[in-house]
Amino acid sequence: LTELDNPNSVQQMKQWLADNGLETDTLGKKAVAELLKTAPPELAEVLALRQQLAKSSVKKYQAMENAVCADGRARGMFQFYGANRTGRWAGRLIQMQNLPQNHLEDLAEARALVSCGDFDALKMLYEDVPDTLSQLIRTAFVPKKGAKFIVSDFSAIEARVIAWLAGEQWRQDVFAKGGDIYCASASQMFKVPVEKHGINGHLRQKGKIAELALGYGGSVGALKAMGALDMGLTEEELPPLVDAWRQANPKIVQFWWAVDRAVMDAVTRKTTTKTHGILFSARNGMLFITLPSGRNLAYVKPRIGENKFGGSCITYEGIGGTKKWERLDSYGPKFVENIVQATSRDILCYAMQTLRRCDIVMHIHDELVIEADTSVSLQAICEQMSRT
Repeated sequence: LTELDNPNSVQQMKQWLADNGLETDTLGKKAVAELLKTAPPELAEVLALRQQLAKSSVKKYQAMENAVCADGRARGMFQFYGANRTGRWAGRLIQMQNLPQNHLEDLAEARALVSCGDFDALKMLYEDVPDTLSQLIRTAFVPKKGAKFIVSDFSAIEARVIAWLAGEQWRQDVFAKGGDIYCASASQMFKVPVEKHGINGHLRQKGKIAELALGYGGSVGALKAMGALDMGLTEEELPPLVDAWRQANPKIVQFWWAVDRAVMDAVTRKTTTKTHGILFSARNGMLFITLPSGRNLAYVKPRIGENKFGGSCITYEGIGGTKKWERLDSYGPKFVENIVQATSRDILCYAMQTLRRCDIVMHIHDELVIEADTSVSLQAICEQMSRT
């Protein structure tokens, strides 16, 4: 269609589109989706094909082939302490921590067509073959003969941990009663009852986006990054949404800045401070944050610096977004994010230890996948994970 040497090349494709009257700065997923709404049919066809070709998740099949051992099993999928700021495991090789979700109603039929190589039928039935292949990735992982996978996770683990650490009691009450935190948050924010698919149900979406974006000091930018505008919210609605969430969660906001002061004080005076049951200690050129589990988070060569707004902040040395060793800056809410995610990790680790007689084959932040005998029940695993 384009006669390009490499249609996967962003530069070549952008130039071809420009030559055909369609200027664009990026070919990212969202940008292409917007272009498809207004592009002429011939350009829309090229953009649609480009979007399919760019689907990186299907490359996991090649990663599986490269990683699988002679016995058909994949190993080395997780690196212990790979996320150095929190101590979480990091995904390696196949990258199990970002598997695409599947929404196909007939997964077995689609899988059978791929298995027998009937791609003509696959294209006729599902149209977007790369997307179908992407959705089938999870089905490529199967238990050994005579076994089954049991998948169990901690529900809303970070929301629970931050509520516990901050002492935000209304949130703890919601979780204790098995409530819907998105409905409860919207109700707390807008001072009206909110029920999913019920009274004021339209407000649940606002509660959800606020919960996902604002827990660690996020503001309007965080809401946009989380897709607030794509969900139908307007620019004008975002600042009041931030204010409403913070007013509904005063203990969490206080927690952010209590941690900020504790870290600043510890680094400035090279001493040990404490807030909300967490210790902050600056010694021997390091800042240590002692979690409720007793494990330490470590920050190298901490000192007081200046942030991009001209205010004071903590800086330390570490690996940044460029994968290079550099000086990074942080502040209360960001430290809280580290603390909450690290504590959530410790809770999962404790559950893994209590299940040490089980064959844990995967674990993703708050989720365990166990290869178990067919007689083992999901309920038994969930009950054991809940014993902390």
